[in-house]
Amino acid sequence: MPAHRKEKLSSLVREVVSEIISRKLNDPRIEPLTTVTRVELTGDLAVAKVFLSVTADDAAERRTLAAIRHAAGFMQRILAGQLTLRQCPQLQFQIDAGAKAARRTIELIEQNRREREDQSADDEQDPVGDQ
Repeated sequence: MPAHRKEKLSSLVREVVSEIISRKLNDPRIEPLTTVTRVELTGDLAVAKVFLSVTADDAAERRTLAAIRHAAGFMQRILAGQLTLRQCPQLQFQIDAGAKAARRTIELIEQNRREREDQSADDEQDPVGDQ
């Protein structure tokens, strides 16, 4: 199978699942800032691993993932209607560890920047005079 076909299908699955999560699921457990970061298809197109990024704490992230996994059958039926394949890939959802690590790195950089600004402000207010 050509690689571009797999990439095109992966992109379509990502778009459809993103649309479903944002517009068709009305579960209060799902955080509003939940995004599909990427989709990886197996070689035989039987399984689609959907990676999610949830902008919330760990407890809300677990609730969101549980709610989305609970709605997987519903999403798969909608996806099957959108695809022109004999068999719709089985959807498997997981948290994107790369996106989570990147978000944590950005938080640490921001924290460091704020600490440096506070340190600079303290240094300007309390000049050391050795006279």
